[in-house]
Amino acid sequence: MLHTTVAKKGETVPPEDRRVRRTRRLLRDALVSLVLERGYAGITVEDITDRADLGRATFYSHYTDKDDLLGQVVSDLADDLQVRLGPLMPESSIGFTGKPVLEMFRHAAEERDVYRVILRGEGDGKALRKFVEDRSAAAVRIFSARGKALGVTPRIDIEVLARAWVGEQIAVLQWWLESDPPPLTPEEVTEMLLELSLRGRYWSSGFDGELTPE
Repeated sequence: MLHTTVAKKGETVPPEDRRVRRTRRLLRDALVSLVLERGYAGITVEDITDRADLGRATFYSHYTDKDDLLGQVVSDLADDLQVRLGPLMPESSIGFTGKPVLEMFRHAAEERDVYRVILRGEGDGKALRKFVEDRSAAAVRIFSARGKALGVTPRIDIEVLARAWVGEQIAVLQWWLESDPPPLTPEEVTEMLLELSLRGRYWSSGFDGELTPE
C-alpha cells in the first residue's frame, strides 16, 4: 500500500493524520479507476470527487488540480518502490542477483492499476517521464556507487547504461501488466531478464560463440 506511515510500538497515529491518508487514498483510487475507464483527458476534478464521494473543497485542500494529484501518485509509487528495493541493492554487490527486479514485479502486481496508468503514458506522458527519470536516477546512483566501491569503470556512458537497463525493464513490465493473465510469473520473467543482463542479447537470441562485428 502506498503512502502509508507505520506507527512505532507504543505510538498512536493522530486522528487528523489518519483522515489525511484516508482522503488522499480515496482521491488516488478514484483518479486511477477513472483514468483506466475513460482516459486521463476525459476526466475532471469533479469526476474524481464524485467517485471518491468527497467535496471539491476537500480536493483543493490537498491538490491544486488533477495534474498535481497524478504527480503525487507517481511520487508515492516511486518512493514506496525505492523503500522496498533499498535493502536489496548493496553498493558492494558485484553482480546482478535479480532480487530488485523480482521485487519490482511483485510491487507492480500489488499496485497493478497504478502502474498501468503510469506506463500507458496517461497525462500527456508526464507520469511516465517522471517514473522513468526517477528510476534512471536511482540506477545511475547504484551503478556509480557500485563501480566506485569495486574499483571498476563502466565501458559505456553511465547514463546510457542506466537508461538502457530501466527502459528494458519498463517495456517488459508494461507488456506483462497489460496481459491478462500475465504470461509469466514474476520469478520467470525475472530469471529471463537476469540471463539477458548476464549473458547479453546475442546469447539470449540463441547464438553460440563470440559475435564478430562486420
